[in-house]
Order: sequence, then structure tokens, then C-alpha cells
Amino acid sequence: MLKQIDLLGVHLQTFGIFFALNFLCWAAVVAKRLRELGKPVDWAYEILFAALIGGLVGARAYYIVQNYDQVKGDLVGNVFSGAGLIWYGGLLGGVVAVLAWARWRGFLRLALLDMAAPGLALGYAIGRIGCQVSGDGDYGKASHLPWAMGYPHGAVPTAPGVTVQPTPIYETLSMGLFALVLWRLRDAFRPGALFGIYLVGAGVERFLVEFARRNEHVLGILTAAQIESITLIVAGAVWLLVLLRRHGTLRAELAPAPRGGRSRPATA
Repeated sequence: MLKQIDLLGVHLQTFGIFFALNFLCWAAVVAKRLRELGKPVDWAYEILFAALIGGLVGARAYYIVQNYDQVKGDLVGNVFSGAGLIWYGGLLGGVVAVLAWARWRGFLRLALLDMAAPGLALGYAIGRIGCQVSGDGDYGKASHLPWAMGYPHGAVPTAPGVTVQPTPIYETLSMGLFALVLWRLRDAFRPGALFGIYLVGAGVERFLVEFARRNEHVLGILTAAQIESITLIVAGAVWLLVLLRRHGTLRAELAPAPRGGRSRPATA
């Protein structure tokens, strides 16, 4: 485990490094897609800034809401603390901020959501590398599987000799593959469908991995993250059904090709 890197006297938290890296990679994916759509590539930097600020605010706010009993004694101090970020809150905050940016830029379209989908999956996969390297406590339950490992020197260490399921690795592999699939399918569906597929896929991935993680059950055998995942799955499924009912198909409609060029899906 490597909690921090010392660089010229500056202590850099490894989780923070990968947190920043996931936003940069997401922005690179968005920039490439903007170029394909014929939009200003500089918009990628604006979207990155909006997503970063909105994501941080949302992730922190969600943590405070979920842990209010623990932080209410110093609410102001905890608002500005660097510890405690929850992905679902970050997703919500980032989406709201990017939608606000899109309204300002006049690009409030379904194509915007589709453009974000592969980057969101990729960013999540990269962020989980940070969790694995820093050992920040996102690992799974005690296990004797051949690939189980301990985190005795992590930010949230396991007990000496105890091995657990390395769930951050599971999530990096699954969401990294999902990001690749979404990118390959970016022109295969009508506007809005790719984002719906992302919602369903991200919800299913998190729902399943929770069975290996060590979060507390809040409703029967379900954790809070699993309840949130079900909400994500339902939202994505309803989104896709609405598109299907409205258009009769989720497949892309090809826009007329320019003379001498290739047909591309119509955008909305």
C-alpha cells in the first residue's frame, strides 16, 4: 500500500492523485467526442471544471447527510474537511453542475449525456485504482480466496494476518471493460440511449460488488449502496423504455452523409 508520495517535500495523497487522474481521463474522452461531433474541443475544459466542482460538493454533501450524527458537533469544520467523499453524491453533484453548464452554453441535449457515459465509467475505474493503492477502506469482507489480500499499511488498515476481497480491483476491471464497451457503442444508438445503458450497467456493477464489500445492511440483506444502485437501474431502464416507446427503436438513425463522406448518427 502507498498512502502518499513525497515529492520535493510535498506530501501527495495517492487517492487524491488518482481522483484527479480520473477527471483528466474523463475530460480527454469528452474532448475526443466533442471533436467527432464538430463542437469546440475547449468545451472539455469547461465541462471538467463544472464536473469537478459539482462532484466535490455533491460527494461531500452526501457524506455529511449519511453521517450526520457523527459530524453534527462540528458541521462547518466537516463541510470543509478533505475526508469523506461518496461516489453517488459526486455523480449527482457533477451531473447537476454539467447540466447547468450545458444550459449556459446552449448544449442541453441528449448527446451531452451520451458523451459523458464512457468517461464516467472510465473515471470510476481509475478512481478505484486509487482506493486499491491507498487502501482507503473500500476493500471487501474477510476471505481466504487465492487472490484475497491484506491492507495492513493502508489508510484504513486491515488487522495483521487478515486477508480480504480486493473489491477495488473487481470494480476497476469491470468498469474499465464497461467503459470500453460504451465507447465502442457510442454511434450505435439514438441520442440518450447510451446514457441509459450506463445507468443500468453502473447500477448492476455496484449492486453485485456490494455482496463482497463490508458495508452495513440497512434494509434486510441490502446495503445503502445497493438501494441506491437499484434506483439507478430502475431510472436507466425507465429512461430506455421511454426512448423505445417514443421512437420504436434504440438504434441510431444515420444522418445524411456529406458528399464523399460517411454517414454518422444524427444527434439531439
